[in-house]
Formats: sequence, structure tokens, C-alpha cells
Amino acid sequence: MDFDIVDGTLSDGAPDGPIETRWDRHRFDLKLVNPANKRKYKVIMVGTGLGGGAAAASLAELGYDVLNFCIQDSPRRAHSVAAQGGINAAKNYPNDGDSVWRLFYDTVKGGDFRSRESNVYRLAQCSANIIDQCVAQGVPFAREYGGTLANRSFGGAQVSRTFYARGQTGQQLLLGAYSSLMRQVASGKVTMMPRREMLDVVLVDGHAKGIICRNLVTGELERYAADAVCLATGGYSTVYFLSTNAVNSNATAAWRAHKRGAFFANPSFMQIHPTCIPLQGSAQSKLTLMSESLRNDGRIWVPKKKADDRRPKDIPEDERDYFLERRYPSFGNLVPRDVASRAAKQICDEGFGVGPTGLAVYLDFAEAIGRLGHENVEQKYGNLFEMYREITDESPYETPMRIYPAPHYTMGGLWVDYNLQTTIPGLHALGESNFSDHGANRLGASALMQGLCDGYFVIPYTIGNYLADQTPDSVSTEDEAFDAAEANVRDSVDRLLAVKGERTPRDFHWDLGRTLWDNVGMSRNPEGIMESVGHIRKLREEFWQNVRVVGSGDTMNKALEYAGRVADYLELGELIAIDAYNRDESCGCHLRTDHQSEEGEALRRDDEFSYVSAWEYTGDLGRPRLNREKLDFENVHLAVRNYK
Repeated sequence: MDFDIVDGTLSDGAPDGPIETRWDRHRFDLKLVNPANKRKYKVIMVGTGLGGGAAAASLAELGYDVLNFCIQDSPRRAHSVAAQGGINAAKNYPNDGDSVWRLFYDTVKGGDFRSRESNVYRLAQCSANIIDQCVAQGVPFAREYGGTLANRSFGGAQVSRTFYARGQTGQQLLLGAYSSLMRQVASGKVTMMPRREMLDVVLVDGHAKGIICRNLVTGELERYAADAVCLATGGYSTVYFLSTNAVNSNATAAWRAHKRGAFFANPSFMQIHPTCIPLQGSAQSKLTLMSESLRNDGRIWVPKKKADDRRPKDIPEDERDYFLERRYPSFGNLVPRDVASRAAKQICDEGFGVGPTGLAVYLDFAEAIGRLGHENVEQKYGNLFEMYREITDESPYETPMRIYPAPHYTMGGLWVDYNLQTTIPGLHALGESNFSDHGANRLGASALMQGLCDGYFVIPYTIGNYLADQTPDSVSTEDEAFDAAEANVRDSVDRLLAVKGERTPRDFHWDLGRTLWDNVGMSRNPEGIMESVGHIRKLREEFWQNVRVVGSGDTMNKALEYAGRVADYLELGELIAIDAYNRDESCGCHLRTDHQSEEGEALRRDDEFSYVSAWEYTGDLGRPRLNREKLDFENVHLAVRNYK
């Protein structure tokens, strides 16, 4: 595979010196915008989840004017609402040995040493402030009998640091951010723009100064100008077709920014979540997550006998293989997600899987119910058990859940520096839409932490460093750059409508998802990756010759929305495969079968691949340019991960 490689051009911009004081020293060195001048600046925020909603509210509180966009009819429908299990913070309330340093260490190690130390330490450092902020907003975290906030354990840690609100943590945190956001809407500092999809970033003299949107109700193309643009549009796991993300979640905003010059980092780092309800049929449009918190008390097992079709309660204890507890006695069922997912896949591939397809393992709560009692288990997991029962018509109180890994979270995303600015000046990326904090594997309960950290405690400081050098309100939507960007979007819409082929966008998306899952999923090899590259190229060529998009572009048109997103997936999918092929090692979620131990564990090649892969769009999808950002580990020394 042929592409150019560039070294030494990227710097995260974090200061040197003791890591404990880097963020404090950096904040002091940042340029400031006078409080009286803040109201002269306008910021576009695309996304209303935990990252976007928190950032929009915080920037407005500082005095900036904010235009806040979302594809839903309400900010409360952002996909952050679906997060279940909890949010990490180094509060050490259980007094079990946690600290900022331990959270920092666990996160770097959990990411298999492919993340920046400076960003991860800042995340751990701000984590305690996040909890205080959310409690002040009224988020109803679970509490102990004495009134203190409760904690539970998540994968990849031997301390309890996860704060939670039953199995609805994302929803409650989003309502907290939403309340702050609506306060600013009422004050006139935030203007909400629902049912708009960003289809292009507008660059004026190389700086991001606006966006082109499609009004999803009227079909009109709309222009918006601002002094800076922030993307908080989430991840791209829906490229796999079946994922735990909402069907409406998509990669379009990030991908269109990439094609305007924003580097895309580590696109092949895709987290496969180990506890999801297995696929039931080809008509299914998404998969359902079962919270990682269930692994606190649920025990994962399979029968020791292959193709054992007995009911789980009829299989004696000595004929069960609690394979995670057997392989990883120190962490047991709470190993990191990539480790648990690979172990589940391996055991099913060997013929020990359960259920109609053999692609599932049991998650059993019988021991927990016996130890804690039905009422206590219901208090902790009742809404999750009810969700599982409604989908499968089986009660986890009476029979074990069946679970199997599924695409969930993307550690890859737009490359950003320490200020969360992309390679396009003025364009910032927050939360899951950037790559910065999780390396090759995200620990459970850290996504909510990153989104709120970026929104509440990072971007309010760092965006001022950019705006301080900008003349406010210097760009109008009448600028030629807006004419060109809108014409580009209109051409792409017209092109989709003009094909009038035979295959639906969903059919192409399913085809793409299957080849990515089979060849660039939980396990990967060079031959399979190259096969997927060839298939994706043929599929993309056929898409532009044979896709059928019904309706018109001047009204509400869900088929057109979907087709545009699938067109972007067909381009992003190739970059995911190229990145997976280039990274000739195994690390975290990225398991290359040609780089694994005899026990199936990932084998890194730190001497050659201890870097961030930041891909630059060159105009040729098959020949992106690789910019390598070297990763240095001064505080957490490189080591083989061991959870045994």
C-alpha cells in the first residue's frame, strides 16, 4: 500500500516539566479575552451531547454568543443519553487507594500505551471537579446509606471509582448539562438550531469561520458564520452498520471537516464492547448495549462441553467454564473491554458459544442474587434487567443473559492539540469526535468523563487563546467562501438524487459493515484487510452508479440524509482499513493475528509504532498522507499489559 509518511510536523503543544503542573501552567500561559469583549465573539457548537451541551453552556456563561446545532428535535435526544454504567472520577470515597495518579496510570495502561500522557493526566486531574459540577446541577447519583456518593467498579481498575445513577447515568448527566444549556438559551446567549445537519466547514483564509447546514425539516441549505467552530458530534462506530450507537449517529461532520484539512487520527481504533445483546436477524438495524457495570456482580461463563444445548440452570457448576476468572484471576470479569471481547470471541470460535447462533456467552447473576438478595440486585440493575427482558422475553433474575461483543466507541477521531484545536485553525473537536485521551482502548465509564471534561473544563479556557488573535464578527455569510461551500454541498446532494439506481443506501451500508466487521473487526490480518480495501473501493464505485435515493432535496427526506452519510462511510471505511494495515502490530482493540501471543494476547511493537497516526486528505482517497506524532512515556513506563 503506497502513501507518503511525514514526521516532525505535529506537536500537541503541551508544556514540558512536571506532569502534575502542566495544565495549570498551560492555563496561565493562554491568551485571554477580556470579559467585556467576549460578548462580541460568536462560536458555533455542533452537537448537544455531554461535550457539546456542556461546552455551549459554559461558553455562554463566560459571555460568548453561541449557536448550538443538533440533528435531533431536542438537545436531550443526543446519544449521550444512552450511556448506562457510570462516570469515573478520582475522588477515593471508598478509601481503597485511588488517586489522580492511579486514574492516570490505569487509563494509559488500559489504552495500551497509545495515548498522550499530558492529555490523560489532565483528564484524571479534572475528574473530581466534574462530579462536583454535576452534583451542583442536581444529578441524582446513587448514594450510600449515610448519604455519601456511591461508587462501583469498572473494567481495567482494581479500585471503585465509578459514580452512577442506576443504569441511566448518561441520561441524568445529560439532563444536568441540558438544564445549564437551557438557562443560557433563556438568557439569549445560546441560540438552539435543532434538526440541522452540518454538511461542510467554511474556511476563510484557512481558518474555520462557519458551516453549511441542511435543514432536515425543509430541505433548505443554510449558512452560518462565526469566529470559531467546535465539533462535538460523537464517534463513527455506525460505519460498521450494526453498533450500539443510535442509527442517526453518523460520521458526516467529522469526515467533511477531514476533507477540508483536519487530520484524522487512529481511525482503526474501534472499541468492541463485550456485553451486548447478540444479533437476532438480518433485519436488525442496531445492537443493544448491556452496561459494563453488570460485570461487577454478573459472572461470565460457557459450558465446558462444545455445542451444549442444555438450559443454563441444568448445567452443573463443575461443567461451567468461567473463562475470564480462569484466565485473569487478578481482575476476573473486570478486565478491560478489549481483553474481555477477544476472550469471548475466542471461546465462541472454539465452539463453546451458546444460544441459537453459538455467538454468545452467559452473564449470570444467580450468585449475586443469592449473596445480595433479589431486592438489592434490582435496586442496582433493575432498569437494565427490564430492558433485557423486553428485548429477549427472558428474565435475568431467572436465567443468565446472553451477551456478545459489538462495535461501540471510537478511540480514533479528529486530531487535536492540547487546546483541542484540529489542524484547521479555529476548528476545535470535543469528546468522542477527537482522538486525544484513550489510546487504543477506552476504559469503561471514561467516555462521559472525557466529554464533560472537554466541555466544562478545557474548551472554555483554550478557545480564548485562539479568539484573542481574531477580530470579532469579521466574516459574513456573503463571503465567497460560503458561496463555494454551499455550491459544493448542493452538487453532492444533486449527484445523489441523480443516480436513480436499484440498491438502497441501507443495502450498501450493510455490505460495508459486513466487510469491516469480518476483516477489520475484533481480529485482523493483512490479507483480510487488503481484501476489505478492494471490496470497499468496488462498493463505492457501484454506489455512485447504482444507489437509489427517492424523493427530492427541497423537503424532508430521510432517504437523502441516510444516503449522504453512507457515502461518507464508504470513504471513511477505506481509511479505517488503510490505518489497520499500516499499524503492523497489535495494541488494545487492534489485534493483528500476525502479532499475538500463544494465548491470543496483543503484542505491541513499541520501537516502530509508538506514535499517533494522523491521516491527511490529499484529494485521493487511496493515497492519504500519514503524519506521525511521536508518543513519549516519561511517567508511565512502557510495559506489556498484564491483568492476570
